[in-house]
Formats: sequence, C-alpha cells, structure tokens
Amino acid sequence: MKKVCCIFSLLVFFAGACNLHAFGYKFDFTGKVTVGELKRGVFPVTNATIYGEGQWFGYDLNTVAGDGKPFFFSFDVPEGNFVVTVTLGSADAEACTTVKSESRRLMLENVKTKKGEFVTRTFAVNIRNIIINDTENVKIKDREKGKLIWDDKLTLEFNGENPSVAKIEVKKADNLITVFLAGNSTVVDEANEPWCGWGQAFPRFFNSKVAIANYAESGLAANTFVSSLRFAKLLSMMKKGDYLFIEFGHNDQKQKGEGKGPYLSYKSDLKYMVDKARAKGGIPVLVTSMHRRRFDENGKVVNTHGEYPNAVKQLAKEEGVAIIDLNEMSAVLYEAWGVEGSKKAFVHYPAGTFPNQDQPLADNTHFNYYGGYQIAKCILKGIADNNIPLKKYFVKDYKPFDPAHPDDFESFNVPPTPFSSMDKPDGN
Repeated sequence: MKKVCCIFSLLVFFAGACNLHAFGYKFDFTGKVTVGELKRGVFPVTNATIYGEGQWFGYDLNTVAGDGKPFFFSFDVPEGNFVVTVTLGSADAEACTTVKSESRRLMLENVKTKKGEFVTRTFAVNIRNIIINDTENVKIKDREKGKLIWDDKLTLEFNGENPSVAKIEVKKADNLITVFLAGNSTVVDEANEPWCGWGQAFPRFFNSKVAIANYAESGLAANTFVSSLRFAKLLSMMKKGDYLFIEFGHNDQKQKGEGKGPYLSYKSDLKYMVDKARAKGGIPVLVTSMHRRRFDENGKVVNTHGEYPNAVKQLAKEEGVAIIDLNEMSAVLYEAWGVEGSKKAFVHYPAGTFPNQDQPLADNTHFNYYGGYQIAKCILKGIADNNIPLKKYFVKDYKPFDPAHPDDFESFNVPPTPFSSMDKPDGN
C-alpha cells in the first residue's frame, strides 16, 4: 500500500508540472480517477484536499462539499485570463448550483440537474495581483486585503440548493477580450453580503470569450483611481481590442477647491483615461453615474449629481466615445420600483437580518445583489443600444432589458454568499 501511495503522489506531482506550463488544470471530484487520467494531468479531490499550508489546490475558507451548503475551491494561478469549464451535477441527488468566482462575481446562475445528470458550462475569469513592475505596486486599501482579489489564486464558490460539481477544467487564455471596469463602490466587487456593485453581476451575461476585470473600489474618484496606480496596473494588462468602461461621479462631486468641478478636474480626469486607453489600442466607454435613491413628494427621482452626468455626455460627444446613460436609465428603474419598492434593491434591512447586525441598515447609495443585477442589465442595454460589438458575446439566455419593467424581486434568486459585513463601503 505504501508503494502505491508513493507512485500516486509522484504521478500527481508530474501531472501538476505538465499542467501548469502547458495544459492548464483538471480537477475531479467524483472519486473515480484512474491511473491513466492521473498521467494525463487529472487531480483527484477529496474532502481531505484543503487549500493552504503547502497545498496549492483544494477546498478553501473552512468549507467542503457534500453537506448541501455553499463551498469554496481555490487553486494557485498566475495573473491573467482563464477559461473555466465546470461539470455540474451529482450521481446521488438533484442539485441546483450557482457559481461565483473570486469576490462574489456571478458566473453561472441556478443550473439545475436531476439525480445522475451532469451538465457542462464554461466561463472566463480574470485574475490579477498588485504588482505593476519591479518598483511599483497598486496602492490597495486595508479593506481590500480581506477580499479574494489582488492575489495569485483563483477561487470558485459553489452555492445553491445542494450545490454539486463533478469536474473543473481550467486553461490559461491570453487571447480573450478583456473588459476593464474603472469605478467606485457602485461598480466594485464587494466581498460580503448584503453589498453589491454592478460589476460583480456583469460577468454572468458574457460567454467565455470575454473576461471582466473589475478594478473598481469603493470611495474612489477618477483622480484617486489614477493616483492609487490602479489605472497604471490596468493599462499594463490592456491589449489592443480590450474595453475600458469608466463610471465615476459619486465621489468626484465632493471634491472642492480651485480647479475642481464637473467641467474642470472631473472631465479632465476622464479624458486622461480615455486618451491613455486609446493609446494602448483599447476601446473606452463612458458611463454616467446612476442616481442615489432620493425621491420628491411626487415619487420622482431627485438629481443629486448636479452637472456631473452632463459633463460626461459632453466629453463623449467631443471625443467620439460611446456613452451609456445610466443616470437616465436608473431614474426610470427607480421610479418603476417606487419609493418603497426601491428599498428592496438597496441595502435596507431591519436589525437581525444578518449575523451580528444589531442596528437596521438604510443605505440609499449602495445596492444589494438584486439591485446590482438590475443595474448590470442597464449597462447591457446600453451596450446593445450603442451597437457596441461586445453585444455579440452576450450569453444565449440574455433577454433585452427595459428599466421600466425590472425583474420581479420575489422571483429573483441568486443565493447569498455565506459572509456578511455591516461595514458600509467607502463613499456615498
């Protein structure tokens, strides 16, 4: 038995070396991996396969599969884009599996399988670290250090009713179109429930030929996005034909002083990003800020952004850049929900909804997953309406969206990640 185990370990080691440099990774959760499959680079996974402490792949964040609860699986990778193919299903029971990557990026939504049925789905994941070059790193915030980003591992979350995975195959894919997102807390990949930026719901709507690279972070304005070196990192990864979606305004409008303002510093900062992206062969797309949740006595949305959305429109016209008017679409969306109904899209929850929540939450800027998902659909509508070529990469089940008729809240079902925080994102 000892000799067999040693041979098994050597096969795994050599398979790993080959996989890393040439073929990508293949993980099998079925318990039925043959010696031939080991030689071809298949890694068996059991509940004893735990990521960390010298183990470069395995179950993560104190979870394992098999108890019907959400679980996480991580493995080390270099930065870049990866095509991930998952085989979902169970030989023993029905399953309904939602897959998220990294910090709650939605990849697959409620994939149902019967007992003994297996289905294969493919999507793209972007991985990055903070290194720009030998002397510069991205200046990340302390709050980001707990997120599953800015590192050299790829983490998948399997969630839903009896989430089940049989196989995972991962391949490096440097030829994918990358859509970079530059923005603030309304765009960001939030690590914890109940918060959500539209950027983390965005990947769900693209096929595996497009990777979404969300560089947004809460509290940032256009100039601090640049000064924190996020934009420098983004540019270092951009190639010809990639896209840059830019949405700022919430925090920019709070900057006061000489030279500050919508048609001065703000517009200049946006133009800087547009010019630099174009110089790299990228395709910039400007996005106006969505409204905050504020209504007048007649149930109409109140503009809290002043001239900032108009400054974006002016720049887009002057530079010939596609613009997605999220400011206009969000007004239609919020008014369709109504004063009270709109609370269901924002972080409005009574005390006790989440663990250790002793106070009610009432945030009129930041979305929950339902709200972020609807805003992401507005962005998709903007892509289609502008005839941006990205639209040909929408997933097959995408349906045209009308902000005046949002998805029904009661039928919305993206299962929550089992981590929550009452700490409000930076910015408002």
